[in-house]
Amino acid sequence: MLPAIYRLYQNYPNPFNPSTTISFDLPEESRVMLEIYDITGRKIRVLAEGRYPAGSHRVVWDGRDSNGQAVASGVYAYRLRVFAPMGKAGRHVTTRKLLLMK
Repeated sequence: MLPAIYRLYQNYPNPFNPSTTISFDLPEESRVMLEIYDITGRKIRVLAEGRYPAGSHRVVWDGRDSNGQAVASGVYAYRLRVFAPMGKAGRHVTTRKLLLMK
């Protein structure tokens, strides 16, 4: 059964070390972008980008930035942006926090 709504779940485990799983649901095929930000709002890494089919999806973050460097312990935000399918108005954006503890 396909999800009825767009949903971004709390990561698990949280707090985490060295990796965590981020899950999201899409009720229809959509173009998505899942990004990690530090507490100052600086983009750390893009975890997922592109067209995804309807259904439930999981992405693992290994606590590294876009250059492959391990990030410091602390609070980070992850944001899922879902862009409307062709011919439909609007988009969905959800942000949650996670905690990396080394």
